[in-house]
Amino acid sequence: MVEYVSLYRAPTTVADAAGIAAWLDDRIDATVEQRERFLDRYRDEDLPREFAEARVVSPDERETGNTMLGVVRYEERVLDRPERAGGVLYDGFALQEALARRLPDEERSLDRLHVALVDRVLGTWGADGRWHKRVAVLGPLALVSVPGLYEAPARPEAYYREKGKHALLSGDTPPREVLENEVEGAFLVEDDPRTTDALEGYVLQAVHYLETGEAFCATEGCRLFDAHRQDALIEAQLDDPEFCPTHAERYG
Repeated sequence: MVEYVSLYRAPTTVADAAGIAAWLDDRIDATVEQRERFLDRYRDEDLPREFAEARVVSPDERETGNTMLGVVRYEERVLDRPERAGGVLYDGFALQEALARRLPDEERSLDRLHVALVDRVLGTWGADGRWHKRVAVLGPLALVSVPGLYEAPARPEAYYREKGKHALLSGDTPPREVLENEVEGAFLVEDDPRTTDALEGYVLQAVHYLETGEAFCATEGCRLFDAHRQDALIEAQLDDPEFCPTHAERYG
């Protein structure tokens, strides 16, 4: 049974860790505390290289890592200036393992969950031989990717049609902001004011997984549902009711 949850804030996003912690505290029988950014609290001299080793180099190649000096220096800079991070996909399980090693022994008990809100895009290797972006990588140290909230679930078909039309006419892909303004659809964008509300369910998923071994709910519309499309994510995380009947008994 989870008795303590430590939620680590992300520094460069609109995600309000205090708001998420308060929402979670109302729904679980555990002590919930907010902490400073995980990468500030447990950073050491080896961390930039481990980020470089976890970099995905190709969407359809399982092997990861680029530890050239320039790449490691880049990782050093974005640890200091996280607002400069972006455009890189990381192996979520490799990062999870690397960061979990930094937890002190006294905080590795089975009744304690750590949830780090991170400003990196995480991926996992799929059975189809490709990397797939994820919002959350679950475990005793769960990683919840704030940019993954915007990038991992697929956007409406109209978004991709408009993107293809621009590319056909101009030979280039228009800036993302242009497409977001032109396409009417239900999807989250960078720095969306709904970010905090949407992340609440993913943090609860981390608690639920550690307590029950059940990663996600199969019912669309439940906050424990693993949405692969933006419209399904919004239905699950932002629309009522919050939970399916089964999980409403536990968390409602």
